Amino acid sequence: MLALDKEHFQGRKMLTLDKEHFQGRDFLSLSDYSQDEIKYMLQVASQLKTQQKAGIPHPLLQGKSLGMIFTKSSTRTRVSFEVGMYQLGGQGLFLSGRDIQLGRGETIADTARVLSRMLDGIMIRTFSHQEVQALAEYATIPVINGLTDLLHPTQVLADLLTIQEHVGRLAGLKLVYIGDGNNMAHSLMFGGAKMGLHVVIASPAGYKPNPEIVAMAQADAKANGGFVEVVTDPLAAAKGADVLYTDVWASMGQEDEAEIRKRAFAGYQINREMLQVAASRAIVMHCLPAHRGEEISEEVLEGEQSVVFEEAENRLHAQKAIMALVM
Repeated sequence: MLALDKEHFQGRKMLTLDKEHFQGRDFLSLSDYSQDEIKYMLQVASQLKTQQKAGIPHPLLQGKSLGMIFTKSSTRTRVSFEVGMYQLGGQGLFLSGRDIQLGRGETIADTARVLSRMLDGIMIRTFSHQEVQALAEYATIPVINGLTDLLHPTQVLADLLTIQEHVGRLAGLKLVYIGDGNNMAHSLMFGGAKMGLHVVIASPAGYKPNPEIVAMAQADAKANGGFVEVVTDPLAAAKGADVLYTDVWASMGQEDEAEIRKRAFAGYQINREMLQVAASRAIVMHCLPAHRGEEISEEVLEGEQSVVFEEAENRLHAQKAIMALVM
């Protein structure tokens, strides 16, 4: 079992990380990691957060550089990775599609091999998951998936950290995701299954998650004491939930579907009525940006059970743990 010692948790000394299981590995999906490995990543994230809050330097990546490729714009991903590298003693290099030749026809294989000779790690936030897989195949340095249309694993590691902080545990909790069966639904299934949660995805017909992802997550859940199911009725799904989670109805690149999706997702809003059928101390989560009044009501987003902004902050700490371990 991977674990940090007591002194690490009390923040009295520089972390000495067990990199045997991590260094040089890609971080493309939580399904690639074991329950013990994810627990250890969460321990490291928690300790890095403790040290950062206490003003204790932790330059674990002194002299190292992360190339950050963005073909999808972002607030949280860019800021958290760039600041995270700075706090770890390294440098984050922002690379938009306009800044590199990948956007002008250079192959992914060539880009991966060139960047591998100059950097210590690559983070990519893009549309195609296959593009990220190809980048990882040809790179000789770790590749971190900052988001694709299929998966968003860095967000879910931060989500697991947030749930653990507010509820005190992960295994056995009921997490209910209300909305589009998108990359967030997929990664919540993977992360929840690995950590022994009961994950329910409530989506309307035509917007359910990828059946292959569901099957993989259900197999992981069976092996780790969790449960994964996909349903249609959001209010019934929310009954007894420890965690209520949602995302925008139309993601980046789906703007032309916005009106159609508004009609399809009518009734899939996290609001006071839905919160009343959840567990009395349920927490409310959203990966942001939020469209207030659509997938979540203003009063719930700003209410006392919302942990949305703590969740956003935890992107910084969770991603620092990933970088510190794999780079």
